[in-house]
Amino acid sequence: MTNPWEQRFAERTTRMKSSFIRELLKVTNQPDVISFGGGFPAGELFPVEQVKEACAKVLAEHPLKALQYSTTEGYDPLRQYLVDDYRSRGINIGLENLQITGGSQQALDFIGRIFINNGDKVLVESPTYLGALQAWNAYGPEYVTIQTDDDGMQVDDLEELIVSQKPKFIYVLPNFHNPMGVSLTIERRKKIVELSHKYNVPLVEDDPYGKLIFEGEMLPSIAAFDCAYRTGSDDFNGNVIHTSTFSKILAPGLRIGWAIGPTEVIKKMTQAKQGADLQCSTFDQYVAYELVAGDWLPDHIETIKRVYKERRDTMLQAFEDFMPEGTTWTTPAGGLFLWLRLPEGCDALELFPKAVEERVAYVPGMPFYPIDGPRNTMRLNFSASQPDKIREGVRRISVMVKNALAEKK
Repeated sequence: MTNPWEQRFAERTTRMKSSFIRELLKVTNQPDVISFGGGFPAGELFPVEQVKEACAKVLAEHPLKALQYSTTEGYDPLRQYLVDDYRSRGINIGLENLQITGGSQQALDFIGRIFINNGDKVLVESPTYLGALQAWNAYGPEYVTIQTDDDGMQVDDLEELIVSQKPKFIYVLPNFHNPMGVSLTIERRKKIVELSHKYNVPLVEDDPYGKLIFEGEMLPSIAAFDCAYRTGSDDFNGNVIHTSTFSKILAPGLRIGWAIGPTEVIKKMTQAKQGADLQCSTFDQYVAYELVAGDWLPDHIETIKRVYKERRDTMLQAFEDFMPEGTTWTTPAGGLFLWLRLPEGCDALELFPKAVEERVAYVPGMPFYPIDGPRNTMRLNFSASQPDKIREGVRRISVMVKNALAEKK
């Protein structure tokens, strides 16, 4: 007898949907497809030799501890490294303010788990990170959206939305936004912090790309502005929960991320992690610490930035050379992505099957909108492709778009 599993699933599973991007990768993960679809770092830049050395050192010096269960909060030397890094950037945290997580994606899930009740309002950008929506949908939030432009989250209507909608928290990607690639200006960062304090609304600052800056100076994080707003306080007791990861500067396969926040929040996150998976891999944390403690890392990050800048520039020039009139795009100063707006009348989702036939892939923009959005947008990843592949991929997309426009005439 077949068990009627569909009848036994929890009601919340009806709100769980497969990630469009993860499903897309199944289609496009073929050697002859030029894929701008994933959010992949450049694999050829992974520090393979340094990882080998770190693994060998961990097994030689700490074999029993590294292969054993450990604390839920994370490996203390690794946590202390992160605490020192944040304190050097004006964010006054201690070990009690930091939880190691399975990538920053797990941190987002825990935020949903400990904060969102069914029907709670969560204020997010439109478009926003698809993985955050996927992490929170099962908890039943009602999304309140605010538009994002080339300077990040628009703040002109933010106060009115806070007052009228009373969101449980505000979610923002300040640096090299996924999917748009834009960054929040200093003025807007300060305004968001000011309003969060005025109305006592928590801020979730998701910053996986902040160190991958190609141009200009690294901007202070929202968490740093929050600390400055509370002048005289030595404790991290403000309104910000900040998440980040080693995935973009070391390797995503390590699955090491973290959340920082007030002690009350971190205690709840620790309880959530105890129930989820007990702890992150002890061995991976030992290895990650050996990697970040080495003096090679700053040079490695500079190499990543140089390579990604070249690939971004190649993609921008390819747009200029190939895309039809009426196409616009963002010019990110760092990160992995940019955002393409096709001429009016083009539907990036409808064009996607044709793109697969042409052996090129992108992510249509629609899934990044929590409610509704324009159908003529797409996210392109430039970090994972060689320059010649970038030019050829953009050329293929341009031919497809031009043909679609000609058919509509």
